[in-house]
Amino acid sequence: MWDGPFYRVRRDGYEILFVPDADTPLDEIDDVDMWVIFDDGERWSGTVYTLDVVHRNMDACRDSGECLGGRYFYVWDGLIVRDAGIDAMVEVVDELVRTGDFRGVFRDVGPEEDDEDA
Repeated sequence: MWDGPFYRVRRDGYEILFVPDADTPLDEIDDVDMWVIFDDGERWSGTVYTLDVVHRNMDACRDSGECLGGRYFYVWDGLIVRDAGIDAMVEVVDELVRTGDFRGVFRDVGPEEDDEDA
């Protein structure tokens, strides 16, 4: 469901928040920042890319000379998926949460700070 700039997907025990480009249909999203927020306040962030996006980025770097002429691509908290679309990405994130592998893929951003304590 849309909530301002976020597209929220509620799960049992956690929520996935995506920040998709509002002009792109959800089933065509191929590059998106996201967070997994657990009911206990634990938060993890990442960026999800399709293989096509990685390929385009590497081609652009080949043309610009960056990243050793496009020979590599990296991102600290990046997840590369085969298929575009929020539904496909949710399926992958659900599996990462189920197995606990999200801890090795995404970045722990800690709990949301309470404004009263800041």
